[in-house]
Amino acid sequence: MDLRGGERGKKSEPEQFLKMPANYYLFTGAAGYVGSHVLRFFIERGEHCVVLDNLSKGHREAVPEKTPFFQADISDTDQLAHIFNTYPVSGILHFAGYIEVGESVKDPGKYFENNVSRAVPFLEAVRKFQIPWVLFSSSAAVYGEPEKIPILENDSLKPTSPYGLTKLMMENMLQVYEKSFGIRSVCLRYFNAAGACPSGGLGESHTPESHLIPRACKAAINGVPFLSIYGTDYQTPDGTCIRDYVHIWDLAEAHYLSAKALDRGMNSTVYNIGSEKGYSVKEVLKTLEVISNRKIPIQIEERRAGDPAVLVASSKRIRQELGWDPKYQSLEKILVSAYQWHETHPDGFAKSLKNH
Repeated sequence: MDLRGGERGKKSEPEQFLKMPANYYLFTGAAGYVGSHVLRFFIERGEHCVVLDNLSKGHREAVPEKTPFFQADISDTDQLAHIFNTYPVSGILHFAGYIEVGESVKDPGKYFENNVSRAVPFLEAVRKFQIPWVLFSSSAAVYGEPEKIPILENDSLKPTSPYGLTKLMMENMLQVYEKSFGIRSVCLRYFNAAGACPSGGLGESHTPESHLIPRACKAAINGVPFLSIYGTDYQTPDGTCIRDYVHIWDLAEAHYLSAKALDRGMNSTVYNIGSEKGYSVKEVLKTLEVISNRKIPIQIEERRAGDPAVLVASSKRIRQELGWDPKYQSLEKILVSAYQWHETHPDGFAKSLKNH
């Protein structure tokens, strides 16, 4: 039987569909860093999930072997139709997208094509199959240079990078699809996700790696000649950028709470996800030197285009409305978990995680 095409309910349901649980969550981009941790969080709580990822950036090993997995792009409407006709999807967690600020400045077309253009057929499939909601992986990059600290959800949105602009464009697209078709959405504006799964087996693994904490961990472990710091002339106490770091497991819980609220019929909204405390690049490195008991040599480089000086969140809204209560928000806990992951997984996902 051809399962591709056609709206849900217009085709006879396959036999296995009738034996399935009442609902599945579709994860796009769940082979990546954030998506894989959120997926693990959901599975550990007994949720049924299905994954779509083109593996252009993610790792197949980061997705549990028993979780239904489809290697395809979000713009592959035939594959989306197959998933929606096969699994009773009640909501979508959308992580798929390129995430490098610096790369987006150098190659903006790549980001507009991947993060925005490919989202159009994706959203059309969501509309066609009447999926009620989308939980979107957004970013603090939508704010650009903040006018005040901490940043509130209703503050000005003036992205300074094409990456941030693509996130804002997707947020706006979701607003339009709600007005036109009633598809609800929650946009989670992450600040700096960091750390690793507390139970082990999952962590941050990018090639190449551009994020500070994994680069610093690798520098401490491997004893590289130096770690580049991009800019020491910002208007901050020590001249380096200040960021709000949120532990990946706390971030995963924010997704879980949001998904459950959407299941209950919550209206569309946006939430900042951060620890409400900022740390400079130099503060992060000093703390990691204590944890690792190793000196991290640095080399000063020019600023990276699109990097604001300070980004610190107010996450009061999600704390009050959904009861989000971060458990790992100290910088030390974040860095310890990250360091342990990189120390035990020096090659990232080279070893299979199928048993996790």
